[in-house]
Amino acid sequence: MASMTAPIAPRSGLPRARPRGPLVLAGRAGVALAATWLSIVPLAGPAAAHGEVPAEPPTVASLLFGWSFEPAILLPLLAAGAAWAWGVRRVNRAHPATPVARRRTVAFLGGLAAIAVALLSGIERYDTSLFAVHMVQHLLLTLVAAPLLALGAPITLALRVATPNVRRRLLLPILHSRVVRVLAFPVVAWAVFAAVMWASHFSPLFDLALEDRLAHDLEHGLFLGSALLFWWPAVALDPAPWRMSHPVRMAYVFLQMPQNTLLAVVILNAPAPLYQHYATLVRDWGPTALADQQVAGSIMWLGGDLLFIAALAALLAGWMRHEERETAQTDGRLDRERAAIRERETQLAARAGDGRDRP
Repeated sequence: MASMTAPIAPRSGLPRARPRGPLVLAGRAGVALAATWLSIVPLAGPAAAHGEVPAEPPTVASLLFGWSFEPAILLPLLAAGAAWAWGVRRVNRAHPATPVARRRTVAFLGGLAAIAVALLSGIERYDTSLFAVHMVQHLLLTLVAAPLLALGAPITLALRVATPNVRRRLLLPILHSRVVRVLAFPVVAWAVFAAVMWASHFSPLFDLALEDRLAHDLEHGLFLGSALLFWWPAVALDPAPWRMSHPVRMAYVFLQMPQNTLLAVVILNAPAPLYQHYATLVRDWGPTALADQQVAGSIMWLGGDLLFIAALAALLAGWMRHEERETAQTDGRLDRERAAIRERETQLAARAGDGRDRP
């Protein structure tokens, strides 16, 4: 259990990375902001973390195989997977010519699996003991699980499996409601995701989430919900009130990367532990609170950038496939038009020949 201990020295064995390029001024401003926040929020006081501090440091085996099965998380995941399988079977049976693509099922179930890894595996066991593990958990929810769920196109499946009455009276009115139109507007969705990331890391919510199970679950819900809102227009497989062209979608995702990097730089270069919970946590193993925080910032920076780059590569591949389909459709239309012209010319030539053969 966490308890009161002496303040942790701000020295660490890890060298602090120094951001270069256009992020330098913004990073320094963010660090100054973090220092101001540290002066306002004291680091003294006990940290009664929910759950016990593991007796041993995390290993690959403990992270991969140290699963817990909390019903509040496991049952909704199993229900979502069962509902998806039922919906796919029903649609495929009713529309054998246009079944649900297998890749969508793989993506959706992969998203549920990513949530399970984040919240039920050994990662969950160490998330309140190590900030670095907590950061891995957040990346899994926001940059792995959320885009995979969006790639599954669950709204499309719900519309296809619903009866005409349910579709007309419930689903379509929700999709066309003013609230959904505002939240799904790309600028709003982008800003909500960025605001949740910054507000959660620089507000009392972060420490509260480390101390209280309900707040912890609420924080995860905010991360996953805001990420789904962000990835919905970016993936653009489900119907939405607003549509973006492929170049705009790439810019939309690309612009989220620097704000994620800036947040990581602020965490990485903070002069002292940002969170009372980790600063006062007592454990006999692992790095100091400041070193752990620097590792967490590095994970957010490097891991976040790699995942955003992978998403941009996927969007670029989708754009290229779209252009190939458009080209094929255009070529097919032109071929049909040329064939119709040749047929018309043949008919006119035949008529002209018939006229010359008459006495």
